[in-house]
Amino acid sequence: MKAVVISIGYEILQGRVINSNAAFISRRLMLLGIDVVAHISVGDSFEDISKAFDIAIKEFNADLIVTTGGLGPTYDDITSEALSRYFGEEHVLNEDAFREIREKYESRGMMLTPERIKMAYMPKSAKSLSNPVGIAPGILLMKNNKIIISLPGVPAEMEGIWEAHVESFLRRYGTKNIAETSLTLIGVPESTLAKDLNKYARDNPDVYIKTHPKGHETRGPVNELYIMTSTSKDQDPEIICIRKCRELIEILRNNNPNLIIEGDCVCKNK
Repeated sequence: MKAVVISIGYEILQGRVINSNAAFISRRLMLLGIDVVAHISVGDSFEDISKAFDIAIKEFNADLIVTTGGLGPTYDDITSEALSRYFGEEHVLNEDAFREIREKYESRGMMLTPERIKMAYMPKSAKSLSNPVGIAPGILLMKNNKIIISLPGVPAEMEGIWEAHVESFLRRYGTKNIAETSLTLIGVPESTLAKDLNKYARDNPDVYIKTHPKGHETRGPVNELYIMTSTSKDQDPEIICIRKCRELIEILRNNNPNLIIEGDCVCKNK
């Protein structure tokens, strides 16, 4: 399977925002065994978004297109409508998306407005992907033998929807097996751990490592360490995951004698 990542937003083209989303998506697709053949960045323009889809489909023959950005409530958030226009679908209120958005605002005592309801509109045949972090849902559209996944531009929201919905959906199309585990690292700042973690990630491209700070960097550092390994379909990913996890723990303990590690290398197949 070939994939193209399309990043939408003038803030990216103007250099005001670093495009970390494309790196995250490409890394995760690689671990699933899906080949990323191009990154495309365009502004918030119907014409330019359409051109990006033309390039992805006609030039790169992409089976999968993942977009980020342009799903919010403002006038320039046009990605969803651009999808409807490009693929020739009616742009309608998605009931699942509307229900989710309404519940989130009402739970905070906030009224629905046209701008907020706007985030519930998407192509008629699309499926809404609930957002566990923010408001705007993602979009899953399967059209003309292509898979189109549209995610918010805010990295935390994009990653939240990816973890909740996209990873498991795309696994059936990949050529690899995935296993994962997590540990809690206490007493050493994330910035100190970063040297060992970065080197291990570079030396082990089949491993995805992510730290999530839970405490204060200097006054009480606590970090959740997420480890995901990728193996070929004929390998047991849990065995590889356990081995990699133990290797990493040994490195961290040897180089950080004050580090406290909670949890064990219990890996689960995703």
